[in-house]
Amino acid sequence: MGERGQRRRVSCWWLTGIFLLCCGERILAQLRYSVPEEVQVGSPVGNVAKDLGLDISTLTDRRFRIVSGPNYALFQLNQNNGVLYIGHIVDREELCDGIKVCLINLKIVVESPLEIHHVGVEILDVNDHSPIFPESEQQLQIAEHTPPGTRFQMHAARDPDVGLQSVRLYKLSPNNFFDTEIRDSEEDKIPFLVLKKPLDREQQSEHHLVLTALDGGSPSKSGSLNLTITVLDANDNRPVFSKDIYTVSLDESAPIGTLVIQINATDLDEGSNSEIEYTFGKTQKRKVHDTFELDSVTGEIRMKGNVDFEETEIYRLDLQASDKGQPPWTAESRVVIKIKDVNDNQPDIEVTSLSNVVAEDSKPGTVISLISVTDKDSGLNGKVICKILGNVPFDLTPSIEENMYSLVTKGRLDRETISHYDITITATDCGDPPLSTIKYLSVQVADVNDNRPLFSQNPFELYLVENNVPGGSIFSVSAADSDLNENAAIAYNMVRGNGLHRDITSFLNVNTENGQISALKSFDFETLKTFQFQVVATDSGTPSLSSNVTVNVFILDQNDNAPVILYPVSSNGSAEGVEEIPRNVNAGHLVTKVRAYDADIGYNGWLLFSLQELTDHSLFGLDRYTGQIRTLRSFTETDEAQHKLVILVKDNGNVSLSATATVVVKVVEPKEAFAASDVKSAAMDEEENNVTFYLMITLGSVSTLFLISIIVLIAMQCSKSTDYTSKYLQEPNYDGTLCHSIQYRSGEKRYMLVGPRMSIGSTIAPGSHANTLMLPDRRTAGEKGRIFEYSTPADEFTL
Repeated sequence: MGERGQRRRVSCWWLTGIFLLCCGERILAQLRYSVPEEVQVGSPVGNVAKDLGLDISTLTDRRFRIVSGPNYALFQLNQNNGVLYIGHIVDREELCDGIKVCLINLKIVVESPLEIHHVGVEILDVNDHSPIFPESEQQLQIAEHTPPGTRFQMHAARDPDVGLQSVRLYKLSPNNFFDTEIRDSEEDKIPFLVLKKPLDREQQSEHHLVLTALDGGSPSKSGSLNLTITVLDANDNRPVFSKDIYTVSLDESAPIGTLVIQINATDLDEGSNSEIEYTFGKTQKRKVHDTFELDSVTGEIRMKGNVDFEETEIYRLDLQASDKGQPPWTAESRVVIKIKDVNDNQPDIEVTSLSNVVAEDSKPGTVISLISVTDKDSGLNGKVICKILGNVPFDLTPSIEENMYSLVTKGRLDRETISHYDITITATDCGDPPLSTIKYLSVQVADVNDNRPLFSQNPFELYLVENNVPGGSIFSVSAADSDLNENAAIAYNMVRGNGLHRDITSFLNVNTENGQISALKSFDFETLKTFQFQVVATDSGTPSLSSNVTVNVFILDQNDNAPVILYPVSSNGSAEGVEEIPRNVNAGHLVTKVRAYDADIGYNGWLLFSLQELTDHSLFGLDRYTGQIRTLRSFTETDEAQHKLVILVKDNGNVSLSATATVVVKVVEPKEAFAASDVKSAAMDEEENNVTFYLMITLGSVSTLFLISIIVLIAMQCSKSTDYTSKYLQEPNYDGTLCHSIQYRSGEKRYMLVGPRMSIGSTIAPGSHANTLMLPDRRTAGEKGRIFEYSTPADEFTL
């Protein structure tokens, strides 16, 4: 013990730092210390008060103590100096047998204010045990013709210590025939005797060896096993298991006698050499023998005792199959039995209360009690959902440690409404079927004057139709106060802002007694679409309490704006216009487009166009959505030269408003030009007043050149019509032929058309493919062979 005292080390370290969670009056921290096992009673573990930063002089008054829990009696807490020390001698192997990290969790509580701290004490292993074999001697029988490399399992030594202090190495006494191999399992190291060279029974019938097991301590401790190996003659086939490792699952609720699994091994020998006997491995734990039984003949493994998942999750059974030959052969296998958890443990709730009285003005998050929930099951069976039943202003807040909760206030408490709460806490696991536990807490609410007026909602939304009556009520707000008498008398006032907000609220008034809001002016949607204001409700208490509410006002549109015509508009401002179109236009020709707008929105601003008055319904059509006016057919000689169209533009309001526009369409004859080579065709098209003058000058020239032109055009048509047609028209099938003229004026090309189907006044439609000629149906037989000349301005060709 003196040497252990010299080697004893006590260290305090922060597991994850110090976690400070300020929830009202609660402060949580987590410390972790380590101490070797078997130190003397009274040995200090650590100064908890110092590490937590507590005032040592207040520890006694604040009831600095350890809360009762598992293994809490192993430690004591000195309230004079805050030191945690050993209360009983700790044997790690007795306390945490088979567990790598032996951690004891303590809960330390101080009051005024209530603080709970989690302290973990890790018990460190010391090398106080030597490896021990289950037996001091082991006898092995090996046939003399056993091939080298054959393995024989030996007893495994066990050391209650863990980690490096457990069995680390096996050594075999020097010899010429055998060596050792070690197989690492999940729990221990299993030694095997390996034959290095063939045995000769006639030379040596027995071999005596010593197997030594060493642990990893410093200095190392050891245990020994005496091996007696008898060399036998021949049984040359060993049993063979169907599997090297069998895996099976078993419910922890399975009754005694349940068949777990049946193993099977075969031997190719005959007679007694093939008869197999099943046994447990010699290194099997005693607990396996107490829990399971093995039928040596059939290989059936049945339950002999109860299993508990919370104690042991996996059983590993080492099995041997031996034949009855001389010497007998053995084979090894392992059965892994995984225990399936059954939800057979109810959750447990532990409550640490500070006080059963809480003031009604306590801030949300004020800690009332500390709740700890545990469940011995695992997985979903051990996952616990903790909640509060009923509609109470309390909540459970998870702590940094799993399954730890704080019972806190989650809202305002009002003693005038409820002065006493019975809180029901349930902890339910997720098993099937689930198990639950109920805990009841009683909390009294202490009275203070803290109720303020409350509006039913915030914000309010007011949808107000424009053109409201000035001075009329537009809305009403109301607040309620749970207090009594003068504390519940509420007065309403408008919150006046600055700038634009003040300008708007200056047109609003609120009745101080009933909250009725009236507007002193009429609102116009086209000028103001939305605004907001605030109303404050103040009670008559001392000191008075108040609350504000925001009212968002949305002005709704009325159909109070008639459509406005943008086009056509005359010089005097009236919606009238004159459009001129050639007589030779085709059906679908765009005459003009009526444009209008409406200041309203939605259906109130959706405009439709219709023809209210029309001289000829078969000639013009109007698109009701776009306002486009197009021709429905081509003009004839009998059609009038002027048409009046009255267009009605109407919105879609409930009471629709409308406007009208007048379009006068004048049909004009196409511009004709019979030009000579010295007449400028562009000037003739643009200056209508000079057309007649130029025609008279060129009339004589045209008559003289008429015959020459026919000859020239016929020659060009015969020699180059194909090239020119493909170059300029891009289409091969035309009744007439476009030819390049020999004359140019102002950079414009002149063309001449020769053919039997053309007539004076024919035009080429603007935008048509390859400048296609559009011909009116007015041809006569006498017009065959007539020659025409036309120019190509930007938009159309005129013949």
